[in-house]
Amino acid sequence: MPRAHHPFPLRWNDNDQYGHVNNTVYYEAMDTAVNAWMIAHGGLDPAGDTIGLCVASSCEFRAAASYPEELEVAIGVEKLGRTSLTWDLHILRAGGDAAEPIALGRFTHVFVDATTRRPVPLPDTLRTAVTARLVEPGGTD
Repeated sequence: MPRAHHPFPLRWNDNDQYGHVNNTVYYEAMDTAVNAWMIAHGGLDPAGDTIGLCVASSCEFRAAASYPEELEVAIGVEKLGRTSLTWDLHILRAGGDAAEPIALGRFTHVFVDATTRRPVPLPDTLRTAVTARLVEPGGTD
Protein backbone atom coordinates (compact mmCIF):
# COMPACT_ATOMS: atom_id res chain seq x y z
CA MET A 1 0.00 0.00 0.00
CA PRO A 2 1.38 3.43 -0.88
CA ARG A 3 2.03 5.62 2.16
CA ALA A 4 2.88 9.22 2.88
CA HIS A 5 5.05 9.96 5.91
CA HIS A 6 4.55 12.73 8.46
CA PRO A 7 7.17 13.48 11.13
CA PHE A 8 6.18 12.92 14.76
CA PRO A 9 8.97 14.30 16.98
CA LEU A 10 8.31 13.60 20.63
CA ARG A 11 8.28 16.34 23.23
CA TRP A 12 9.39 16.21 26.86
CA ASN A 13 5.80 16.41 28.12
CA ASP A 14 4.63 13.50 25.90
CA ASN A 15 6.01 11.01 28.44
CA ASP A 16 3.69 9.94 31.23
CA GLN A 17 4.56 8.83 34.76
CA TYR A 18 5.53 5.39 33.43
CA GLY A 19 8.29 6.87 31.29
CA HIS A 20 6.72 6.25 27.89
CA VAL A 21 4.55 8.23 25.50
CA ASN A 22 1.00 8.52 26.79
CA ASN A 23 -1.62 6.85 24.61
CA THR A 24 -3.42 10.13 23.89
CA VAL A 25 -0.33 11.48 22.15
CA TYR A 26 -0.59 8.81 19.45
CA TYR A 27 -4.13 9.98 18.65
CA GLU A 28 -2.94 13.60 18.44
CA ALA A 29 -0.13 12.58 16.07
CA MET A 30 -2.44 10.57 13.80
CA ASP A 31 -5.07 13.33 13.70
CA THR A 32 -2.43 15.96 12.95
CA ALA A 33 -0.83 13.81 10.24
CA VAL A 34 -4.02 13.10 8.29
CA ASN A 35 -5.28 16.68 8.56
CA ALA A 36 -1.91 18.10 7.49
CA TRP A 37 -1.92 15.68 4.54
CA MET A 38 -5.48 16.62 3.51
CA ILE A 39 -4.66 20.34 3.68
CA ALA A 40 -1.30 20.07 1.87
CA HIS A 41 -2.21 17.50 -0.79
CA GLY A 42 -6.01 17.29 -0.92
CA GLY A 43 -6.87 20.98 -0.91
CA LEU A 44 -8.98 20.72 2.24
CA ASP A 45 -9.72 24.11 3.79
CA PRO A 46 -10.57 23.79 7.51
CA ALA A 47 -12.60 27.01 7.20
CA GLY A 48 -14.24 25.91 3.94
CA ASP A 49 -17.74 24.69 3.08
CA THR A 50 -16.82 20.99 3.48
CA ILE A 51 -15.06 19.64 6.55
CA GLY A 52 -14.05 16.18 7.71
CA LEU A 53 -15.32 15.02 11.09
CA CYS A 54 -13.74 12.08 12.88
CA VAL A 55 -16.50 9.58 13.63
CA ALA A 56 -14.35 6.63 14.73
CA SER A 57 -10.78 6.03 15.79
CA SER A 58 -8.72 3.23 17.26
CA CYS A 59 -5.13 2.44 18.10
CA GLU A 60 -3.33 -0.82 18.83
CA PHE A 61 -0.13 -0.31 20.78
CA ARG A 62 2.68 -2.74 19.99
CA ALA A 63 5.80 -1.21 21.56
CA ALA A 64 6.69 1.70 23.81
CA ALA A 65 8.44 4.90 22.80
CA SER A 66 9.68 7.82 24.86
CA TYR A 67 11.18 11.26 24.52
CA PRO A 68 13.60 12.13 22.87
CA GLU A 69 12.80 9.55 20.16
CA GLU A 70 11.63 10.75 16.79
CA LEU A 71 8.71 8.92 15.27
CA GLU A 72 6.67 9.27 12.10
CA VAL A 73 3.13 8.52 11.00
CA ALA A 74 2.86 6.44 7.83
CA ILE A 75 -0.43 7.42 6.21
CA GLY A 76 -2.39 4.98 4.08
CA VAL A 77 -6.03 4.49 3.12
CA GLU A 78 -8.09 1.49 4.16
CA LYS A 79 -11.37 2.53 2.54
CA LEU A 80 -12.34 5.36 0.25
CA GLY A 81 -16.11 5.81 0.28
CA ARG A 82 -18.51 8.33 -1.21
CA THR A 83 -18.76 10.52 1.93
CA SER A 84 -16.16 8.90 4.16
CA LEU A 85 -12.50 8.02 4.27
CA THR A 86 -10.90 5.48 6.60
CA TRP A 87 -7.20 6.03 7.17
CA ASP A 88 -4.78 3.16 7.85
CA LEU A 89 -2.04 4.62 10.05
CA HIS A 90 1.24 3.17 11.26
CA ILE A 91 3.41 4.83 13.90
CA LEU A 92 7.05 4.07 13.14
CA ARG A 93 10.39 4.91 14.65
CA ALA A 94 11.87 7.54 12.30
CA GLY A 95 13.97 5.78 9.70
CA GLY A 96 12.94 2.44 11.21
CA ASP A 97 11.58 -0.72 9.70
CA ALA A 98 8.14 -0.16 8.16
CA ALA A 99 7.36 -3.82 8.87
CA GLU A 100 7.60 -3.14 12.62
CA PRO A 101 5.18 -0.35 13.55
CA ILE A 102 5.03 0.51 17.23
CA ALA A 103 1.33 1.34 16.89
CA LEU A 104 -1.43 0.73 14.35
CA GLY A 105 -4.22 3.25 14.08
CA ARG A 106 -7.40 3.91 12.19
CA PHE A 107 -9.38 7.12 11.78
CA THR A 108 -12.64 7.43 9.85
CA HIS A 109 -13.61 10.89 8.63
CA VAL A 110 -17.08 11.67 7.30
CA PHE A 111 -17.20 14.76 5.14
CA VAL A 112 -20.01 17.14 5.92
CA ASP A 113 -21.37 20.53 4.97
CA ALA A 114 -19.77 22.92 7.47
CA THR A 115 -23.09 24.64 8.19
CA THR A 116 -25.65 21.83 8.21
CA ARG A 117 -23.28 19.06 9.35
CA ARG A 118 -24.99 16.72 6.87
CA PRO A 119 -22.79 14.26 4.90
CA VAL A 120 -21.61 15.34 1.46
CA PRO A 121 -19.38 13.62 -1.12
CA LEU A 122 -15.63 13.88 -0.62
CA PRO A 123 -14.32 16.99 -2.35
CA ASP A 124 -13.03 16.11 -5.83
CA THR A 125 -9.55 17.51 -5.08
CA LEU A 126 -9.23 15.28 -2.03
CA ARG A 127 -10.54 12.18 -3.82
CA THR A 128 -8.11 12.79 -6.68
CA ALA A 129 -5.14 13.23 -4.33
CA VAL A 130 -5.99 10.14 -2.28
CA THR A 131 -6.49 8.03 -5.39
CA ALA A 132 -3.26 9.24 -7.01
CA ARG A 133 -1.01 9.06 -3.93
CA LEU A 134 -2.41 6.57 -1.42
CA VAL A 135 -4.46 3.94 -3.22
CA GLU A 136 -3.15 0.98 -5.20
CA PRO A 137 -4.56 0.85 -8.74
CA GLY A 138 -7.91 -0.95 -8.53
CA GLY A 139 -7.85 -0.40 -4.73
CA THR A 140 -10.34 0.61 -2.07
CA ASP A 141 -12.94 2.50 -4.12
